[in-house]
Amino acid sequence: MSEEIGGYIDHTLLKAEATRREIIQLCREAVENKFYSVCINPSYVKTAAKELKGSGVKVCAVVGFPLGTTTSAVKAFETAEAVENGADEVDMVIHIGALKGGENKYLLDDVSAVVGAAKGKVVKIIIETGLLSDQEKKLVCRLAKNAGADYVKTSTGFGPGGASIADVQLMRETVGPSFGVKASGGVRTFLKARQMIEAGATRIGTSSGLNIIKK
Repeated sequence: MSEEIGGYIDHTLLKAEATRREIIQLCREAVENKFYSVCINPSYVKTAAKELKGSGVKVCAVVGFPLGTTTSAVKAFETAEAVENGADEVDMVIHIGALKGGENKYLLDDVSAVVGAAKGKVVKIIIETGLLSDQEKKLVCRLAKNAGADYVKTSTGFGPGGASIADVQLMRETVGPSFGVKASGGVRTFLKARQMIEAGATRIGTSSGLNIIKK
């Protein structure tokens, strides 16, 4: 599995201080190690798309990151621009306060706006599990699915906690067998990545991809 696990990995660099040179290096590492994608901030999408052209490695951009509290119109604009600049996938943060406040229609419309702007590109919904009860996790997973998203994702990596086996199992049980589940946040070892996949994750978001594949 050590050879195959690279195909699950979104090779991630989302730090505020990340430079263009570091993004280019991230892309080169992703190609060399056959990672599924690079996951980056929107301002570097053009750079990554140019670097990865023809490689088979996807470009994933985050939207509404990391708090999820920008308006739906802003998230949709971010999404459309990222896609225009070469993004193959979008990882969007939900409005957690709206979820906590029971604003289900707002959440549904929020996700739907991003799905529409993505024009068929893969959309993953970051639910920030460390801030949610199990009931809230299940609710937002169902909303994401109903709004036409392709994945639910555990966390931004910037919030409290990260991916847990229990959360991945809960998310998988909620969305069913054919929907995507991305484990992200604190997945730094081969063992942890394998446990997440066994629990139901179909993608791993991590800044420790090189460490994972080298065990």
